[in-house]
Amino acid sequence: MPKVNPVQLQKHLKGVDYPVNKQDLIEHARKNGADENALAVLEQLPEQEYQTPTDVSEAVGDIE
Repeated sequence: MPKVNPVQLQKHLKGVDYPVNKQDLIEHARKNGADENALAVLEQLPEQEYQTPTDVSEAVGDIE
C-alpha cells in the first residue's frame, strides 16, 4: 500500500474549505499538484465529511 508524507499531503490540501467531502479533497489535491501516490491514498479514504485537516490526517493514518 502506498505511503504518503502527511506534511506533503497537507500542503496539497492547503486552502481547502472545511468541512469537505472525499471527492472535493481529491480534486483540491489534484489542482495543487499532488502526485499519483497521494491521490491513491486519498481515494482510499472513507466516504464521509471531514471537519478539519486533523480528521483527514487521522483517516490517512488509519489506511496506512
